[in-house]
Amino acid sequence: MNLAPLTQRFVLHFGEMGSRWGINRTVGQIYALLYVSPRALNADEIGEALAFSRSNVSMGLKELQSWNLVRLQHLPNDRREYFSAPEDVWAIFRTLAEERRKREIDPTLSMLRDALMEHPANQDDIHAQARMKQMHDLIELMTGWLADVQKMDSATLMSLMKMGAKVQKLLEVKDKVASTMKAGLTGRSASSKVEARPSGELPAPAAPASNLPDENRS
Repeated sequence: MNLAPLTQRFVLHFGEMGSRWGINRTVGQIYALLYVSPRALNADEIGEALAFSRSNVSMGLKELQSWNLVRLQHLPNDRREYFSAPEDVWAIFRTLAEERRKREIDPTLSMLRDALMEHPANQDDIHAQARMKQMHDLIELMTGWLADVQKMDSATLMSLMKMGAKVQKLLEVKDKVASTMKAGLTGRSASSKVEARPSGELPAPAAPASNLPDENRS
């Protein structure tokens, strides 16, 4: 199985980028090949296309299966296992986000929750715990947002991504409206306090004039 030049460039690039994403070159190339392949491939075809040994292909496929990034299937009258990548790129994004959350974020959140339950022994621990609380709150906010994203269908998710800076402008408008309403309510409250008098109270008498001529004073 010979790779077309364009496919080969894509596969090689994915292998090089794999180490930066936390996966090895073999796994990156296998996934790239399955992603662009028009049909499911078996281990022998993958090994031939990438010049990998059968053992390397097997380990790479197991790694991808542990990430839920490949699908295993069988063809009629064929005992071999065939593998393919999900066709929906947004499904791949959601799977990656979920798997990274379970592997990287959840253990950190668990450690931070335990640390925040402890009683600090000195000022250094008090400072450290306060910093951990900030990190905990940020991560929880992010995971909550990711959980909401996971529930969206692909079309909704795409629309959200396309909004980009429009979301920021919408939030700025919301803040301006909230500030205006708050200022209006504060002004009305102050005005009410000035005008309000107890029932039956008469206005205070005017102060006597002090600039009358001396002859009118007794």
